[in-house]
Amino acid sequence: MSTVVGISALYHDSAAAAVIGNEVVAAAQEERFSRRKHDARFPNDALEFCLAHVGGRERVDAVAFYEDPLLAFDRVLRNTIDVAPDGEALWPAIAASQLGEKLPVLERLQKIAPSVFIVDHHVSHMASAFYPSPFRDAAIVVVDGVGEWATTSIADATDVDITPLSQIHYPHSLGLFYGAFTYHCGLKVNSGEYKLMGLAPYGTPRYVNLILDHLIDLRADGSFHLNTDYFGFLAGNRATNAAFETLFDCPRRDPETQLTAVYMDLAASAQAVLNRAMFGIARRALAVTGRQHLCLAGGVALNCVTSGELLRSMTELKGLWIQPAAGDAGGALGAALHVAHRHFGCARHAGIGRIDAQKGSLLGPAYSDEQIERALKEEGLTYHAVADANAHSLRVAQALAEGQIVARFDGSMEFGPRALGNRSILADPRRPDGQSYINLRIKFRESWRPFAPAVLAEHAATYFDLQHDSPYMLLVAYLREQWREPFDKSSFVEGDPDMMKLLNQRRSFIPAVTHIDYSARIQTVDPDTNPSFYRLLQQFFRLTGCPVLVNTSFNVRGEPIVCTPTDAVNCFVNAGIDLLAIGRFLIYRGQQSAAVRGREGSVEYEPD
Repeated sequence: MSTVVGISALYHDSAAAAVIGNEVVAAAQEERFSRRKHDARFPNDALEFCLAHVGGRERVDAVAFYEDPLLAFDRVLRNTIDVAPDGEALWPAIAASQLGEKLPVLERLQKIAPSVFIVDHHVSHMASAFYPSPFRDAAIVVVDGVGEWATTSIADATDVDITPLSQIHYPHSLGLFYGAFTYHCGLKVNSGEYKLMGLAPYGTPRYVNLILDHLIDLRADGSFHLNTDYFGFLAGNRATNAAFETLFDCPRRDPETQLTAVYMDLAASAQAVLNRAMFGIARRALAVTGRQHLCLAGGVALNCVTSGELLRSMTELKGLWIQPAAGDAGGALGAALHVAHRHFGCARHAGIGRIDAQKGSLLGPAYSDEQIERALKEEGLTYHAVADANAHSLRVAQALAEGQIVARFDGSMEFGPRALGNRSILADPRRPDGQSYINLRIKFRESWRPFAPAVLAEHAATYFDLQHDSPYMLLVAYLREQWREPFDKSSFVEGDPDMMKLLNQRRSFIPAVTHIDYSARIQTVDPDTNPSFYRLLQQFFRLTGCPVLVNTSFNVRGEPIVCTPTDAVNCFVNAGIDLLAIGRFLIYRGQQSAAVRGREGSVEYEPD
């Protein structure tokens, strides 16, 4: 049985993954170990974790890299020549990156395993989307910023065969299109796109026609074409240019300044156009393949608003599966899966036709109670050990029902950008000020950002317009009408909105997870995928009659999600979290020394 390790690196969100036969056994992003958010460096620590998980370097048959560095260099070189002399100032940095880091990567790979495979970037994404999915056959759509040259790909897949059918090439890219609006609204590209998605419901899509007339041509066959006259990424390090600012009659927003209505409307318009573009691509993919199931990967696949709309609007779509680590990190997993299936002849996973093979994406490191207790003692924390699992979850549920903010650290770390219960901050969603309080006091981030609900799977359809499982928090659905409550939107109608006035109004019986358009990015929790998190939700439901919890990642703004017990302790001490539930231990903030409590807010990270 083959053992293959996959690597993605040197652009953003570097990662490593390991596959034994057809089983995904380990995967993690480098940022979780290095504590550098979106770390792009070669994933040495993530690789060591994966190698340890498979029994050491000597057990590895092959290593797979997620893109072709020579083709990527070809694109960069040709682009630099095409825009010369405009890109002259950037060339030294580009040359250092491409020649000094990316091209020599083969030498590093050869030290890992006897066989080295280079897998095309979009093929890596395709493999990550289809092979772990529950479908025997499917259409595949990959949409991101750019691979070597491809930005959008359609493929047909059945059993172990993936057949690429069509591509759109750089510079015509939905990822770069959406990134331009992210940048113009004062958010970070390759980081802030999910914030733009969360900002969109605050605005009105009044710029859609302007965008379609000037920036992007959406064609009947699902293809598209960008007007690069309005974008800055070809010749500089800015995603937009002066023509973009003139078109919308507003400058780029300075980060950290107040968000005004024009930027909210730009976000709403960009989201609406992205939805329309993705509908065209998805319909084309289903039509040319004759399939009824669709698999998605690439960074744009993490736009859960679009994915939710696809499921609601496309009657021909019978099933949708999205790689939980759909961005570049997932390329490591896809490269390993491609080599396992296509070069070593592995069959599809045992659950094909019923369940996916991603294991809840709980593929990262886990830590023993001994390791956890050592970290607690090193920080001088007062803690309680609760050995019985039911008693432990009941005490946590009681704290949540009393309005306390709980950080949960349990089992294996999640792979991908979403915390799914094992590295999560949890709260009672019925708290009216929950959204603004947790954002400002706990996460140290923008007050307007929405939170996701984790809901018992068997109750999801009762509260949300959702007929599909959403275990990876990758679908947005709407709260059903009977649970909604009216609220005052006059500040939005009158001009630039008072966001705090809006946020602290009840919009439903679970206002902390109900966005202002009554939408929610849902995680359905079932007893098979994550039994301990499911048990906690059950306990909370029995106490309160509410089967929902606020679930946000266990970190503060600018910091990666916690990985180790030490990371968890440091974040707990730094943030205003009331209770840390870590392994079998409970640590209450109120029982800590004045010195420990005095460290709250003492560490600041670079804004993301």
